[in-house]
Amino acid sequence: MSEKVSLNELKGALSTPVVASVATVEKKREYVRTVDKLGRAYATGKRKDAVARVWIKAGSGKVVINGQTQEVYFKRAVLRMMLNQPFQVTNRENNFDVMCTIKGGGLSGQAGALKHGISKALVGFEPDLRPVLKKEGFLTRDSRVVERKKYGKPKARRSFQFSKR
Repeated sequence: MSEKVSLNELKGALSTPVVASVATVEKKREYVRTVDKLGRAYATGKRKDAVARVWIKAGSGKVVINGQTQEVYFKRAVLRMMLNQPFQVTNRENNFDVMCTIKGGGLSGQAGALKHGISKALVGFEPDLRPVLKKEGFLTRDSRVVERKKYGKPKARRSFQFSKR
């Protein structure tokens, strides 16, 4: 009933299939250029409660936000600087026109959403820019949002003033 098999035969029989099954195939994800018939790349950026829908196309660096220029919409220079960060990192300043609509949140969240959307749209327009933008963290959605208010408290964690007597 039991056949005797030598140790060398057993090693030879096991080594080939095990090596073949362990071999892994590395897949590298390829990103393709996604541009519509008008030559625009579209992306959605989010930050806190703000959502920015962004279209970019080759141009002179004009930025239009909800029908207004960036100087009118974002009066603080820090917020305007945030919008230009993806272009500065990729050395594409004044190469693209940006048209976007933003809803929700405050100005700081809207600027962050617009930066996220511009970065994603740049990758859609030029997929080769992805490693640079990814390294700077511009493609990662900042998931921090406001903590909800709890019952029995005036805010999320704030308590009413304690009186000993």
